[in-house]
Amino acid sequence: MSAISSQSLTRKFGDFTAVDNLTLEVAKGEIFGFLGANGSGKTTAIRMFCGLLAPTSGSAIVAGIDVAKQPDAVKTRIGYMSQRFSLYEDLTVKENLAFYGGVYGLNRKEIKDRSNELLDRLGFKAQENTLIQSLPLGWRQKLAFSAALLHRPEIVFLDEPTGGVDPITRRQFWELIYETAATGVTVLVTTHYMDEAEYCTRVSIMVNGRMEALGSSRELKQQYGVDNMDALFFQIARPGGTFTHA
Repeated sequence: MSAISSQSLTRKFGDFTAVDNLTLEVAKGEIFGFLGANGSGKTTAIRMFCGLLAPTSGSAIVAGIDVAKQPDAVKTRIGYMSQRFSLYEDLTVKENLAFYGGVYGLNRKEIKDRSNELLDRLGFKAQENTLIQSLPLGWRQKLAFSAALLHRPEIVFLDEPTGGVDPITRRQFWELIYETAATGVTVLVTTHYMDEAEYCTRVSIMVNGRMEALGSSRELKQQYGVDNMDALFFQIARPGGTFTHA
């Protein structure tokens, strides 16, 4: 069984179609990338997969659950990191982890043990009583990702998690993604950074709500006869004229 499966998944807002007939299969343990410009439908698709937004038509099965019929059940099986990192800036590191552990239904011992394990792994133990707003952006980013994994979900959704951070921090964040996928967790990540396609098992390229290409970066570059992902993006998006360089 696939970790994520959708058939003709569509979401409309009035006359505007944000996601148009998305049919997709993502394997367990895969690092799958949704690539595209801002407004291409990436975030809308991920919100439907997470049970946060009902589809207008079509279907999606995530972790074996129909997201339209049981959106709350899906939320217990997945982790989600939004574009804004989802952390409360006026709480400490430890308080944020305790809060999310409670939301995910963990008991006190599980929250304590998993929080300590997480902080030790990240090297953040000395900062456990530090307010989130006092931490560098890269640290907040890594902590938000780890908080999304606190309840050990089958799938984690990351919505443009590396936006606004420096290249070194971006690379370190992708190392965390690799470590997570190596444990069998499926990772679906949205991004508008073209070089991040190279880090994914496969990618889909979204243009105006439609999936215009699907495959590994190597396969897609061969298919379209280009040497790099920049050229591939421009070639695919040019007819619509909507893609801009990130």
